[in-house]
Amino acid sequence: MIREDLRNVAIIAHVDHGKTTLVNEMLRQGGVFRENQVIQDRVMDSGDIERERGITILSKNTSITYKGVKINIVDTPGHADFGGEVERVLKMVDGVLLLVDAYEGPMPQTRFVLSKALDLDLKVIVVVNKIDRPDARLDDISDEVLELLFDLEAGEAQLESPVVYCSARAGTASMDPHEPGTDLQPLFDTILDHIDPPDVDVDGPLQVLVSSIEYNDYVGRMSIGKIERGSITNGQQVLLCDYHDPSLQEQKKVSSLYLFSGLKKEAVENAKAGDIVAFAGIEDVNIGNTVCDIDHPEPVPFVKISEPTVEMMFLVNDSPFAGQEGKYVTSRHLRQRLFTEILRDVSLRVEETDSPDRFRVLGRGEMHLSILIENMRREGYEFAVGKPRVLFRTENGVKTEPIERLTVDVPKDNVGIVIEKLGYRKGEMVEMNPLGDTRMRLDFLIPERGLFGYRSEFLTDTRGEGIMNSVLEGYMPYKGDIPDRQTGSLICYETGEAVTYGLYQAQDRGTLFVTPGMAVYGGMVVGINPKQDDIVVNVCKKKHATNIRAAGSDEALRLTPAKIMSLEETIEFIGEDEYMEVTPKNIRIRKKILDHNLRNRYNIQHRNQQ
Repeated sequence: MIREDLRNVAIIAHVDHGKTTLVNEMLRQGGVFRENQVIQDRVMDSGDIERERGITILSKNTSITYKGVKINIVDTPGHADFGGEVERVLKMVDGVLLLVDAYEGPMPQTRFVLSKALDLDLKVIVVVNKIDRPDARLDDISDEVLELLFDLEAGEAQLESPVVYCSARAGTASMDPHEPGTDLQPLFDTILDHIDPPDVDVDGPLQVLVSSIEYNDYVGRMSIGKIERGSITNGQQVLLCDYHDPSLQEQKKVSSLYLFSGLKKEAVENAKAGDIVAFAGIEDVNIGNTVCDIDHPEPVPFVKISEPTVEMMFLVNDSPFAGQEGKYVTSRHLRQRLFTEILRDVSLRVEETDSPDRFRVLGRGEMHLSILIENMRREGYEFAVGKPRVLFRTENGVKTEPIERLTVDVPKDNVGIVIEKLGYRKGEMVEMNPLGDTRMRLDFLIPERGLFGYRSEFLTDTRGEGIMNSVLEGYMPYKGDIPDRQTGSLICYETGEAVTYGLYQAQDRGTLFVTPGMAVYGGMVVGINPKQDDIVVNVCKKKHATNIRAAGSDEALRLTPAKIMSLEETIEFIGEDEYMEVTPKNIRIRKKILDHNLRNRYNIQHRNQQ
């Protein structure tokens, strides 16, 4: 049976090309909102971190109705570290809208997500967004997309994909690059004409592949997926099974059933093949499981999610300030939270170690793990993490490492310094193209470890005008040693409160992280030494009291403003012998060995062994 009343599409694109803004306008023009309803920007980005950073982290489902046809829309993340979200939701759809910025054109993540869509033989509609940008390159973009499709060995039908020109912010679409259009009707019509309606077996035994999981306070864990075959009814007895684990066959009962309607879930009694549904009642379900008819246990093959490339050690906080700011501080809390996360995030791995207080967490990149850290600290967890490391492999006796395809857009004046710095980090330039008269686009293949700590350096070198994006290219032979951090740490001498006099005496040694009145402890890192050595400073030192006072001398102590680092900057900064202490209120850097004498003794022994 062909479901002419239904289309299932995902919107895929590079980060910041306007996916979520376009979904906003599609919902508004699809009649989801009232005429006088106040709509916030990027309504699909419901998480606090998503709204603050302006990025999509979790894929979201919604739907509109156009000319009597229900269009299910899946909004996906654009950042490469959340590619696992994109890979699994593509199993739910029959076609994709490939969104491309009218100036930037296809970027690394565009290539990555498009290759996944082509592997599944999905129909593609190319949407060139932001055509109202003054620097838009409308005549070049469609050629660049066609070239990308050729590179990815797209099929004949995919090479003839229609191109729609949009301004998501203005809510307009057109088939002509130089005609702005008046609304999104051309886009809706193209979806109906080009995306195949689901061709399904409505009468066969039930099959639902669980592609996503949500949590609801009232009904518990909710499974989301497309009904591949058959139909499902509220209250139905079903069988939970898994393609990669034949031993898993558990009988369950569907307790609530929902279809997506606009931004809400609409409770229904039954749904049939082709529908994207959410249902409750199966508490121990995982992403990739299949919900089947009881008499026909036939699990659906699940797409293999790309392996993690970066690891970090998560451990219980044991600093002098441990337990003062967090709500959840023990190893039991930390373990439970991490193992709960892997049920929802398929591209994350958590492994236990010899110590019950330490856990090895493997993810797709620094951003992937930093979002997890930020979420945990907002939930009240207190813990420490070690320096990120890349995961090496041995293939046919050869040591290999993850290599990123890095794309940078920089002013022409800064090209030299960027090439020099990336060459120092084992980056190999593969392409260089002009972008207009003043900017250049450079493509590099660079070890993932070579990018650790580079972003802040890059922004300094390009005076904040550079844009860098990367996506995993694959594993290649080990590129050789890359020198570690070129700066040292300023280490606090004693526990106490930082005072103006002590900070004034210490600031000549480097850049400080702390301000007067801030609580510090011995072994805590309070600043950066521009040279490679670590220096112990006493920021708690008070001025020696005498009975002779010079008028105004205390007021004359002028402090250089402290450098306040973000979570990502802190992760990039920490060294091999340091931890990042994370609490709901503070992020601190500390030495692994807090005692100065023990640390000096260990460093001497370590140098002698080398």
